Amino acid sequence: MKKLSSTPKKDGFRMPGEFEAHEGCWMLWPERTDNWRLGAKPAQAAFVKVAEAIAEFEPVTMGVSARQYDNAVNHLPDCVRVVEMSNDDSWVRDTGATFVTNDDGVVRGVDWEFNAWGGLVDGLYFPWDQDDRVAQKICGVERKDFYKADGFVLEGGSIHVDGEGTLYTTEECLLSESRNPHLSKQEIEEKLGEYLGIEKVIWLKRGIYNDETNGHVDNIMCVVKPGTIMLAWTEDKNDPQYEISMENLKLLENETDAKGRKLEIIKMMLPKPILISKDESGGVDMVDGTLPRDEGDRLAASYINFYIANGGIVYPLFNDPNDTLAEETLRRAFPDRKLIGIEAREILLGGGNIHCITQQQPASKLSGDGTN
Repeated sequence: MKKLSSTPKKDGFRMPGEFEAHEGCWMLWPERTDNWRLGAKPAQAAFVKVAEAIAEFEPVTMGVSARQYDNAVNHLPDCVRVVEMSNDDSWVRDTGATFVTNDDGVVRGVDWEFNAWGGLVDGLYFPWDQDDRVAQKICGVERKDFYKADGFVLEGGSIHVDGEGTLYTTEECLLSESRNPHLSKQEIEEKLGEYLGIEKVIWLKRGIYNDETNGHVDNIMCVVKPGTIMLAWTEDKNDPQYEISMENLKLLENETDAKGRKLEIIKMMLPKPILISKDESGGVDMVDGTLPRDEGDRLAASYINFYIANGGIVYPLFNDPNDTLAEETLRRAFPDRKLIGIEAREILLGGGNIHCITQQQPASKLSGDGTN
């Protein structure tokens, strides 16, 4: 494994779509008690279920701190690989490597700068130095060469790609003053092009209402396949989410992707608003520097926050009437994949969901020299 001095675009690499073949999936074990209630035990049980579900389709690796290693090993199924990996929290979508591939099937990593979703401006916890090392550690475990995007803050959940030159993101996040205020919108597009091999950026305005990540795109839309996207939706005009979803719908209806295609848009209904209960708030440690979990706060719940595995979809359930509708929508969008729903309120209480706690590693073709 080595740090490369060029960029993926110069070397002929691109970020593949999540729907393309995977070599496996990475996760990180939850434990911090100022984010996860009741000593993180309910969250750990939910993470185990997600890992078990994904493991039906592809290998899963769980990074775990030294102090939680034995606990994780004893709760996870034997098919899940457990590796010791220090971290600040369990959002591997945002802290882990973003993988890129070339036409020969070589896989490399991209290591972005991470600042806990906003650094000292509006970040969610401090410090975050262990999280900022996760991407390089994953590349080390997998023996993948990597590119370091020095000075460019990005979280994996803030982008989606179609694997054919198009990237989707939100202005709310990537143009936030807490990410890369020294760069213009055009300069950010150029960075994304250099490190992900994309040709066109489609900018949504905002993400899910009250999303503490500054509106990550992976909570409001996803790419089903090139030219087809799924958008979080509500018909309740009194819900502040309605204006956000409608604004994005109109924008997307008037867009074409990098290949010039008009976009097919599938609407995914949202669950009814989910609020933090008194017991849930009371189970979280109060620590200065960490975003509090207050009773009555609205959580950014969305069925869009699912993981596309090899031959499967692992998606969140919220004990909501729209759980069934979400399954029907996913079945129509992914007719050839097996659906597994996971009760995900405990993950949501930590600030994200199934897509946020997973990171796919694309399939590679062995090159024989350890650099694939």
